[in-house]
Amino acid sequence: MLSAITMAVLTVAVPVSAQAPQGLMGDLLKDLGQVEKKVLALAKAMPEASWTWRPAGDASVRSTGEVFQHIAADNYLLPVLAGAQAPAETGITKDYKTVQAYEKKTMTREATIAELEKSFAFLRSSMTGSEGKLEASIDMFGQKSTTRGLWVTTLTHLHEHLGQLIAYARSNKVTPPWSK
Repeated sequence: MLSAITMAVLTVAVPVSAQAPQGLMGDLLKDLGQVEKKVLALAKAMPEASWTWRPAGDASVRSTGEVFQHIAADNYLLPVLAGAQAPAETGITKDYKTVQAYEKKTMTREATIAELEKSFAFLRSSMTGSEGKLEASIDMFGQKSTTRGLWVTTLTHLHEHLGQLIAYARSNKVTPPWSK
Protein backbone atom coordinates (compact mmCIF):
# COMPACT_ATOMS: atom_id res chain seq x y z
CA MET A 1 0.00 0.00 0.00
CA LEU A 2 2.78 2.44 0.95
CA SER A 3 4.65 1.77 -2.30
CA ALA A 4 1.46 2.42 -4.32
CA ILE A 5 0.99 5.78 -2.59
CA THR A 6 4.67 6.64 -3.11
CA MET A 7 4.39 5.80 -6.82
CA ALA A 8 1.24 7.90 -7.15
CA VAL A 9 2.91 10.89 -5.50
CA LEU A 10 6.02 10.57 -7.67
CA THR A 11 3.93 10.22 -10.81
CA VAL A 12 2.25 13.55 -10.08
CA ALA A 13 5.25 15.37 -8.57
CA VAL A 14 7.80 14.70 -11.31
CA PRO A 15 5.82 16.25 -14.19
CA VAL A 16 4.93 19.31 -12.09
CA SER A 17 8.55 19.94 -11.07
CA ALA A 18 9.76 19.28 -14.63
CA GLN A 19 7.51 22.08 -15.90
CA ALA A 20 8.86 24.78 -13.58
CA PRO A 21 12.00 26.45 -14.95
CA GLN A 22 15.00 26.00 -12.70
CA GLY A 23 18.19 28.00 -12.20
CA LEU A 24 18.43 31.51 -13.62
CA MET A 25 15.10 31.38 -15.49
CA GLY A 26 13.33 30.09 -12.40
CA ASP A 27 14.78 32.95 -10.36
CA LEU A 28 13.93 35.55 -13.01
CA LEU A 29 10.37 34.28 -13.39
CA LYS A 30 9.89 34.32 -9.62
CA ASP A 31 11.14 37.92 -9.54
CA LEU A 32 8.88 38.79 -12.48
CA GLY A 33 5.89 37.50 -10.54
CA GLN A 34 6.76 39.69 -7.57
CA VAL A 35 7.34 42.88 -9.55
CA GLU A 36 4.21 42.24 -11.65
CA LYS A 37 2.12 41.93 -8.50
CA LYS A 38 3.49 45.22 -7.15
CA VAL A 39 3.14 47.18 -10.43
CA LEU A 40 -0.46 46.00 -10.83
CA ALA A 41 -1.24 46.73 -7.17
CA LEU A 42 0.05 50.29 -7.59
CA ALA A 43 -1.87 50.76 -10.83
CA LYS A 44 -5.07 49.71 -9.09
CA ALA A 45 -4.34 51.78 -5.95
CA MET A 46 -3.60 55.02 -7.77
CA PRO A 47 -6.79 57.09 -8.17
CA GLU A 48 -7.76 58.28 -11.64
CA ALA A 49 -6.74 61.88 -10.82
CA SER A 50 -3.13 60.80 -10.13
CA TRP A 51 -2.66 59.24 -13.59
CA THR A 52 -1.91 62.64 -15.17
CA TRP A 53 0.43 63.71 -12.33
CA ARG A 54 4.07 64.48 -13.18
CA PRO A 55 6.88 65.47 -10.80
CA ALA A 56 6.87 69.26 -10.51
CA GLY A 57 4.47 69.38 -13.47
CA ASP A 58 7.48 68.80 -15.76
CA ALA A 59 6.10 67.89 -19.21
CA SER A 60 9.43 66.28 -20.16
CA VAL A 61 8.88 63.56 -17.52
CA ARG A 62 6.32 60.77 -17.97
CA SER A 63 3.06 61.06 -16.06
CA THR A 64 1.95 58.20 -13.82
CA GLY A 65 -0.28 56.78 -16.56
CA GLU A 66 2.48 57.15 -19.15
CA VAL A 67 4.86 55.15 -16.95
CA PHE A 68 2.35 52.31 -16.72
CA GLN A 69 1.83 52.44 -20.49
CA HIS A 70 5.61 52.46 -21.03
CA ILE A 71 5.96 49.33 -18.90
CA ALA A 72 3.31 47.56 -20.98
CA ALA A 73 5.03 48.66 -24.21
CA ASP A 74 8.42 47.35 -23.13
CA ASN A 75 6.88 44.12 -21.82
CA TYR A 76 5.91 43.57 -25.46
CA LEU A 77 9.08 44.98 -27.05
CA LEU A 78 11.76 43.16 -25.06
CA PRO A 79 10.52 39.66 -25.96
CA VAL A 80 10.35 40.80 -29.60
CA LEU A 81 14.09 41.47 -29.41
CA ALA A 82 14.50 37.80 -28.42
CA GLY A 83 12.50 36.65 -31.45
CA ALA A 84 8.92 36.60 -30.15
CA GLN A 85 6.13 38.26 -32.09
CA ALA A 86 4.09 40.78 -30.12
CA PRO A 87 0.31 40.53 -30.40
CA ALA A 88 -0.72 42.19 -33.68
CA GLU A 89 -3.08 44.63 -31.98
CA THR A 90 -0.10 46.27 -30.21
CA GLY A 91 1.59 47.11 -33.50
CA ILE A 92 4.95 46.59 -31.78
CA THR A 93 7.89 45.31 -33.80
CA LYS A 94 11.67 45.66 -33.43
CA ASP A 95 11.32 49.19 -34.85
CA TYR A 96 11.28 51.48 -31.79
CA LYS A 97 8.92 53.87 -33.60
CA THR A 98 6.20 51.23 -33.13
CA VAL A 99 6.80 51.33 -29.38
CA GLN A 100 6.58 55.12 -29.38
CA ALA A 101 3.29 54.91 -31.30
CA TYR A 102 1.93 52.41 -28.76
CA GLU A 103 2.94 54.67 -25.87
CA LYS A 104 1.16 57.65 -27.46
CA LYS A 105 -2.17 55.80 -27.71
CA THR A 106 -4.86 57.35 -25.58
CA MET A 107 -5.91 54.78 -22.99
CA THR A 108 -8.16 54.99 -19.98
CA ARG A 109 -6.90 53.87 -16.60
CA GLU A 110 -8.87 50.63 -16.94
CA ALA A 111 -7.56 49.97 -20.47
CA THR A 112 -3.99 50.59 -19.30
CA ILE A 113 -4.39 48.15 -16.40
CA ALA A 114 -5.80 45.56 -18.81
CA GLU A 115 -2.83 46.12 -21.14
CA LEU A 116 -0.42 45.77 -18.24
CA GLU A 117 -1.98 42.42 -17.34
CA LYS A 118 -1.80 41.19 -20.95
CA SER A 119 1.75 42.46 -21.38
CA PHE A 120 2.97 40.69 -18.24
CA ALA A 121 1.35 37.44 -19.45
CA PHE A 122 3.09 37.85 -22.83
CA LEU A 123 6.43 38.58 -21.15
CA ARG A 124 6.11 35.58 -18.81
CA SER A 125 5.20 33.29 -21.71
CA SER A 126 8.14 34.55 -23.77
CA MET A 127 10.59 34.11 -20.92
CA THR A 128 9.28 30.65 -20.05
CA GLY A 129 9.85 29.44 -23.60
CA SER A 130 13.45 30.60 -23.75
CA GLU A 131 15.25 28.52 -21.10
CA GLY A 132 17.30 26.60 -23.67
CA LYS A 133 18.26 29.74 -25.60
CA LEU A 134 19.88 31.86 -22.90
CA GLU A 135 23.23 32.05 -24.67
CA ALA A 136 21.72 32.93 -28.06
CA SER A 137 23.19 36.14 -29.50
CA ILE A 138 20.79 39.01 -30.02
CA ASP A 139 20.98 42.66 -30.99
CA MET A 140 19.69 44.81 -28.13
CA PHE A 141 19.40 48.49 -28.95
CA GLY A 142 22.40 48.38 -31.29
CA GLN A 143 24.59 46.33 -28.97
CA LYS A 144 25.40 42.64 -28.98
CA SER A 145 23.94 40.70 -26.06
CA THR A 146 22.44 37.34 -25.22
CA THR A 147 18.90 36.30 -24.42
CA ARG A 148 20.09 35.91 -20.80
CA GLY A 149 21.30 39.52 -20.82
CA LEU A 150 17.99 40.66 -22.28
CA TRP A 151 15.96 39.01 -19.50
CA VAL A 152 18.23 40.47 -16.81
CA THR A 153 17.82 43.90 -18.44
CA THR A 154 14.06 43.35 -18.58
CA LEU A 155 13.81 42.73 -14.84
CA THR A 156 16.15 45.64 -14.09
CA HIS A 157 13.93 47.88 -16.23
CA LEU A 158 10.81 46.75 -14.38
CA HIS A 159 12.38 47.40 -10.98
CA GLU A 160 13.54 50.84 -12.13
CA HIS A 161 9.98 51.81 -13.02
CA LEU A 162 8.54 50.17 -9.91
CA GLY A 163 10.75 52.46 -7.83
CA GLN A 164 9.64 55.44 -9.91
CA LEU A 165 5.99 54.50 -9.41
CA ILE A 166 6.46 54.09 -5.65
CA ALA A 167 7.81 57.65 -5.52
CA TYR A 168 4.90 58.85 -7.69
CA ALA A 169 2.41 57.07 -5.43
CA ARG A 170 3.85 58.52 -2.24
CA SER A 171 3.92 62.00 -3.83
CA ASN A 172 0.20 61.53 -4.42
CA LYS A 173 -0.42 60.38 -0.81
CA VAL A 174 -0.90 56.73 -1.90
CA THR A 175 0.76 54.09 0.24
CA PRO A 176 1.87 51.05 -1.77
CA PRO A 177 -0.59 48.28 -0.82
CA TRP A 178 2.14 45.88 0.33
CA SER A 179 3.52 48.55 2.74
CA LYS A 180 0.32 49.05 4.71
